[in-house]
Amino acid sequence: MGDRGTSNHSGVTDFILVGFRVGPELHTLLFLLFLFVYAMILLGNIGMMTIIMTDPRLNTPMYFFLGNLSFIDLFYSSVVAPKAMSNFWTESKSISFAGCVTQFFLFTLFIVAEGFLLAAMAYDRFIAICNPLLYSVHMSTRLCAQLVAGSYFCGCISSVLQTSMTFTLSFCASRAIDHFYCDTRPIQRLSCTNLFVHKIVSFSLSSVIILPTVIVIVVSYMYIVSTVLKIRSTEGRKKAFSTCSSHLGVVSVLYGAVFFMYLTPNRFPELSKLASLCYSLVTPMLNPLIYSLRNKDVKDALSKFLDKKKSIL
Repeated sequence: MGDRGTSNHSGVTDFILVGFRVGPELHTLLFLLFLFVYAMILLGNIGMMTIIMTDPRLNTPMYFFLGNLSFIDLFYSSVVAPKAMSNFWTESKSISFAGCVTQFFLFTLFIVAEGFLLAAMAYDRFIAICNPLLYSVHMSTRLCAQLVAGSYFCGCISSVLQTSMTFTLSFCASRAIDHFYCDTRPIQRLSCTNLFVHKIVSFSLSSVIILPTVIVIVVSYMYIVSTVLKIRSTEGRKKAFSTCSSHLGVVSVLYGAVFFMYLTPNRFPELSKLASLCYSLVTPMLNPLIYSLRNKDVKDALSKFLDKKKSIL
């Protein structure tokens, strides 16, 4: 496989996930750190979904979207974290070709779906604040289901295209992926194919995905800010902004990390890994905390849920 004469991707049976270039003495520390973060992801997102499904007061479009956000965060972090943790204890750090394709496909599907879902949540906040009297009419159950289904559909289409483009490349260099999961740019470095056309297509596809979602979010918040500033009472403005601050925090963390990763030059792979770590594990851990700490309805529902559990015990 390491032979430069190898030019057919079909000859690849597995890859090696290099992970973080640190000494063996830090592997235990990193494993414990990953384990803690992943445990928080499981606890926070499963807890959020449970509260939303069991509390009738949270049966609204905003929490329907939030429940799906928790579902997406839970699954795409689960695509990455277990394999990354197991590699801290193995010498080979290998992942099969099929496993790499599956990991790449699922991660891309869920991360793209999250981008579209965040745009849908921004539109929901826009309707809630700018057209509150028509909110129940505009944000019907059917529309909410269509927006969520559309997010998953766009994620699936994007994932199929990106996966097929990436894994039809010819790999003739090393099979060592300089990352802790299978991602586009580290895999491209293993190819001896001329990547010019591939990069143009990949950039165009990324633009088609990112630009519409960013535009929807930015335009929605431009209208929201304009509307909120017209509210005369300070309390009214504060309440309106508080309903959006959690969503803005989630958007900022996710898109900030994504932009940082893709703007980082290829010669700095360790910086790309840190950015990837941020949006693949840190963001899913922070999202439930952001929404639970800054949302009175969620805090009340959580308190009620815990009280109920205590009474049973």
